[in-house]
Amino acid sequence: MFSRRFKIGDKFIGDGCPAYIVAEISGNHNGDYDRAVEIIHAAAKAGADAVKLQTYTADTLTIDSDKPYFRTSDNNMWAGRTLYDLYKEAYTPWEWQPKLKEEAKKLGLECFSSPFDPTSVDFLEDMGVSAYKIASYEINDIPLIRKVASKRKPVIFATGIAYRSDIERALKVCKEEGNDQIILLKCVSSYPTPYSQVNLQVMKTLAEEHGCLVGLSDHTIGSVVPVGSIFMGGKMIEKHLTLDRKGGGVDDAFSMEPDEFTAMVRDVRIAEEAAGSEVYELTDKQIEEREGSRSLFAVADIKAGEVISTDNVRSVRPGVGMHTMYYDLILGKKASTDVERGTPIAPEMIEGISRDDAPYTGQDNCPID
Repeated sequence: MFSRRFKIGDKFIGDGCPAYIVAEISGNHNGDYDRAVEIIHAAAKAGADAVKLQTYTADTLTIDSDKPYFRTSDNNMWAGRTLYDLYKEAYTPWEWQPKLKEEAKKLGLECFSSPFDPTSVDFLEDMGVSAYKIASYEINDIPLIRKVASKRKPVIFATGIAYRSDIERALKVCKEEGNDQIILLKCVSSYPTPYSQVNLQVMKTLAEEHGCLVGLSDHTIGSVVPVGSIFMGGKMIEKHLTLDRKGGGVDDAFSMEPDEFTAMVRDVRIAEEAAGSEVYELTDKQIEEREGSRSLFAVADIKAGEVISTDNVRSVRPGVGMHTMYYDLILGKKASTDVERGTPIAPEMIEGISRDDAPYTGQDNCPID
């Protein structure tokens, strides 16, 4: 089992905590430091808990080669480019990152990153990050995972391209390093992700199979999927944030603009409030409202000795009389006293019936016999 509750920076994540919302900056700064700062300010204003960076260079991710192996596939938004060229454009200069972390701290945001090789882990440790994210395509990099896990800080795994065995192996490494602060993010490595491919229900499977916290790394357009993840037990939501989806950044096309991110945070918090508890019980207001339910009433004047029938007693609103489950019990019996039309029926009004025989009203929580 993994921890069900732990801290990232000053905030707890896990059972009993609101979902931890992360704004992914990725390459949406377009090589402009001031733009990166502006995105961090937008994240804070929108209500995010953290911003996330990516710590790599083109040389730590791949090699500079034009061979077919090192070209992007033809069915994605970066088709036709070499990996080296794409990563060279998208990377966040390492000299920016400590300053961006300080900027985030001033605004009350946590700032952590995805490392992509051992040197980036060392760099981030010197920066003092509070957590690490393992990107989808690095979930099979066992030496990297072992180095990250050994830091005994929360490790967030994206599972976009992971087989079950990849997840199991990564978690086994974390256990071996004594790190139980793990969260698995349901993710689809498709940009943008079609809704039909999301399969949010897998979040429950991940939680049950691996005994750890789960969340969502989302690349769909809009906020419906992040909101829905709350009802699947999501404890973290990560979305890309940009200042302008038409800004020309490498990830802009599937990123949220600030007003959209703000609306998502608001809707997630509403969903959390609405999700409530798994325990079936009425609120105080609902209990109060039970007075509006049904119970047994005299619907005609009844004389003492008159037989109770469907003509003079019925189940009607409100719920202040005998419970409707006693209807068959009193039909055919005689009234012990005069009962005026509109009077709630009580046991003492019926011959041969006592409070012990019929203790409940329509308002009561009564057991099933």
